Amino acid sequence: MTPQPRFHPIGTPGQPWGDAERSEWRSRQVRHRRYDEEVLPAIERLRADFDVEEYGRLEYDGEAYPLLAVRSRAWDPDLPTMLVTGGVHGYETSGVHGALRFLERHAHAYAGRANLLVAPCVSPWAYERIHRWNPDAIDPNRSFVEDSPAGESAALMRLVAPIRDSARLHIDLHETTDSDETEFRPALAARDGKPFEPGEIPDGFYLVGDSENPQAAFQQAVVDAVAGVTHIAPADGRGEIIGAPVVGHGVINYPLKALGLCAGITEAAYTTTTEVYPDSPRATPEQCNIAQATAVCAAMDYALAHDPGGAAA
Repeated sequence: MTPQPRFHPIGTPGQPWGDAERSEWRSRQVRHRRYDEEVLPAIERLRADFDVEEYGRLEYDGEAYPLLAVRSRAWDPDLPTMLVTGGVHGYETSGVHGALRFLERHAHAYAGRANLLVAPCVSPWAYERIHRWNPDAIDPNRSFVEDSPAGESAALMRLVAPIRDSARLHIDLHETTDSDETEFRPALAARDGKPFEPGEIPDGFYLVGDSENPQAAFQQAVVDAVAGVTHIAPADGRGEIIGAPVVGHGVINYPLKALGLCAGITEAAYTTTTEVYPDSPRATPEQCNIAQATAVCAAMDYALAHDPGGAAA
């Protein structure tokens, strides 16, 4: 039998990782930035206008990571509730800083119109290490399931539980990066003992809607708003983006709940996952943050103007 080619430095090709391989992988992870210097102070500054709560605390290798959420102070059960999440994948920087930008610059415009619940950085350990996984080599964004193996995901689900059935909107802020193809997808294949199959990184912003509740007009309204900030990803030669058929300009759909994705944790009528492309020569980090905040505003504006059935309010 011809041995499988090695495409990742950890593990044996064709064999899923065990504890030894996960431990080796974890030992290789290096802190590149500080959650307690870049994220926590920005959230703390919001206490003047919002309620800030610690909804969980993760402890890894003797270090504690408080999980903070920002909530409308004048919470009104008669208003629609909007959920925003960022940093589920810690390396997707604009997900975190786009959520913070929205809170700092735009959230005040929704006071008295909507209840806001924002979790800007769901995965702080991964934020520091610019990684997709948590320390156990688990992807939080495939772990929003009952008895979740990821502490990050379990904590967020507990936070959201009281609004799970009543939320009108959930927008989850992500990025698709070149490192998905060079680092994270090869690591995933190695971890699971599967061959690595190269893919294609789309050049531009796109959305991932819910194949069980696609809400095409809502998705298009968000794309149209972001198009004023950064370019929208075209379909590839197969009419796809990251292997999924394009169903609208810059829009694909996934079965959110079946895949354990963050955007599927509520019964909201309007759900989407943003995907910013920060490695494009046509986009700057600031542009990426603005694109995320713009997407949040557009999503909220649409959700406020339409009832869950899609009729104008």
